[in-house]
Amino acid sequence: MPLPFSLLDLAPIAEGSSTADALENSRKLAMQAEQSGYNRVWLAEHHGMFGVASSATAVLLGHIAAATSKIRIGSGGVMLPNHSPLVIAEQFGTLATLFPDRVDLGLGRAPGTDMATARALRRNLSSDVDNYPEEIRELQHYLAAPQAGQNIVAVPGANTHIPIWLLGSSLYSAKLAGQFGLPYSFASHFAPDQLFDAISLYRSSFQASEQSQKPYIMAGLMAVVADTDEEAEYLFTSVQQQFMNMRRGANRPFARPVDDITTICSVADQGMLSNILRYAMVGSKQTVTDKLSKFIETTNVDEVLVSMPIHDMQARLKSVQMLAETGLMKAC
Repeated sequence: MPLPFSLLDLAPIAEGSSTADALENSRKLAMQAEQSGYNRVWLAEHHGMFGVASSATAVLLGHIAAATSKIRIGSGGVMLPNHSPLVIAEQFGTLATLFPDRVDLGLGRAPGTDMATARALRRNLSSDVDNYPEEIRELQHYLAAPQAGQNIVAVPGANTHIPIWLLGSSLYSAKLAGQFGLPYSFASHFAPDQLFDAISLYRSSFQASEQSQKPYIMAGLMAVVADTDEEAEYLFTSVQQQFMNMRRGANRPFARPVDDITTICSVADQGMLSNILRYAMVGSKQTVTDKLSKFIETTNVDEVLVSMPIHDMQARLKSVQMLAETGLMKAC
């Protein structure tokens, strides 16, 4: 059975290009995704990274929503520790008012940056992880219908009932999403180790809620689709370099591809890349169709969230279209 496909965009600042180019590319990507029948485009919050331009996530979502007409937009995710729930409710409530019935709010609990930058974001870093569930409830409260005598009201935000998703790469978030009765997105595109345990725990923990009557899980993966396996492998070396740079603490723009990744990475790097990127769908349309159909069959997920880590924008747009043509996507 075909599934909905969605795109995860980090607004990559490609080596040799500008931040303005990255933001314009996000607009083009969303337009291509809508034209190709994808369900959603989500943007991820990161801070202080020279290769990522989506730090002001809500602002950038407005940019891509204005360039499209029906595709859902949302955060994949907004990092709740960096913001007060009221501010998030106001920002996303504004988006939901401008673009009704199109906005998703995906939440994460990591800072999305280093600790020095996290301090500069002006949030309390001493708060315990146990505050995360309380802040989710607070955010739900602001997005719901106001109650009589309610002192603090999100304007805009109140009564928008924006769908909230929990995002994560651990069993903690899987269980919490189940207990809260919320849809769940697992970050298997960069943290694959606990994918199957998280899916199982989420489904077994699920309790129906006002938002969701049954579990709904989306799994992340990377995809690079090109005319040939060789071309796709070449394009994929950009994200391989990105993970190597992060491992080495090198903050750099999104790298140009290289002819042979093994010439610039160690044996340890190769092992790390093989593990972390095990669910990357890289190759021709037929190769990716075979890989992705196995992934869908073994995980039994309800939706896939695809990151397209490609340096050249035209190749990225082509990959988006070719993935939609695999026959595995349910057009939305």
